[in-house]
Amino acid sequence: MPKIVIHTEINAVPQVVFDFARSVDMHQLSTAKTNETVIAGRTKGLMENGETVTWRAKHFGVFQTLTSKITQMEPPDYFVDQMVVGVFDSFKHEHIFEPIGKGVRMTDIFQYTAPLGILGNLANCLFLKRYMTNFLIQRNQVIKLVSEDKTGKTFS
Repeated sequence: MPKIVIHTEINAVPQVVFDFARSVDMHQLSTAKTNETVIAGRTKGLMENGETVTWRAKHFGVFQTLTSKITQMEPPDYFVDQMVVGVFDSFKHEHIFEPIGKGVRMTDIFQYTAPLGILGNLANCLFLKRYMTNFLIQRNQVIKLVSEDKTGKTFS
């Protein structure tokens, strides 16, 4: 099972970053390049433990649908979302928020199983892991930018 680990240091309090990371609205903003839109479940605001959301997005030139569920939550330190239905055979995405200095280290641990057996394993080696890593890094950069915004604006 491939595993992607990303650390992002953010100059903001953990609760702010925690809330942005579980915000449906922020997710749509941070994934604008793939045209992610909510089609079912929680449609705006902050995801809570046990809630689901269904996304429609364009990846690799094809529209795909994915439903994920928050399966664990310990505010403002940790939450997990897992795929319920989607193109992967499975995925688990852990979000960890550790206070450091005057900010927080946000750690993503994304474990997944590619579909299609051997073909999926080959795709993973050739491009899927790199694609997913870049996708998560880009998303985290948007969370960092908005979290560090000192204008007093809020976004949930």
